[in-house]
Amino acid sequence: MNRLRAAALGGVLAGVVTTAVMVAGRKSGIFGETLDRDSVDWIDRHTGSRAAIGDTGTSLLEFGNHLAASAAFGLGYAELRERLPAIPPAALGALYGTALYLVNIAGIAPVLGITKGEIQAGPRKAAERWFVHVVQTVATALIAERLTSRSAA
Repeated sequence: MNRLRAAALGGVLAGVVTTAVMVAGRKSGIFGETLDRDSVDWIDRHTGSRAAIGDTGTSLLEFGNHLAASAAFGLGYAELRERLPAIPPAALGALYGTALYLVNIAGIAPVLGITKGEIQAGPRKAAERWFVHVVQTVATALIAERLTSRSAA
């Protein structure tokens, strides 16, 4: 499989993995309210979606958005991988996840009102959000590498 297709698919599959991690973390009590729930609340505040399609429908809408963003971020990983081939995939994925967390969650999400910001969230919630981003991008990297190496064989 070509590197862009592999990275986009890796991103989507990693998006499913991170959703499972957030749900399991929330249900087990390891995590508090996760970013996906903040996003569902944000969608509802701006669209009234819960009244129209319910919480499940709003959650599915958020999940679709999450998977689309995951595919796009997978493409970003492919570009980084092309430019930085000497860095091992898992390490590059972790660095990329940290950068995405800093830009998207610490930077953009509070401005849009999705979150209240990482200082107000506190160190535990901030660490959970960072961890989920690193899981996402390391999974993207490893899946993309596996898919591209299979086609090269």
